[in-house]
Amino acid sequence: MDGLLSFLIFAGLFYFMMRFGCGAHMVHGHHENTKGTDTKKHIDPVCGMQVDPDKGYGKMHKGALYRFCSRNCLDKFESAPDTYIKSKEDQGGTA
Repeated sequence: MDGLLSFLIFAGLFYFMMRFGCGAHMVHGHHENTKGTDTKKHIDPVCGMQVDPDKGYGKMHKGALYRFCSRNCLDKFESAPDTYIKSKEDQGGTA
């Protein structure tokens, strides 16, 4: 009987911690990126267009994420990535 009482106490504490404490964000679905947390727009290194973080195509290259407005720009970047990265650095930007 002592084991059952300990289990019920533990289960109750676990429930309240998940409902109201450190696990509450998982129950309510706040663990995903919500719109507005990453409002920084990316610049397409090929054509210079601004691209929303959740739009277009993304490509990791040398530890940096690059976003592209279209598949055409992504293909151009993949064929010669250093060309587009160098031109961005020469203009005073960062890769």
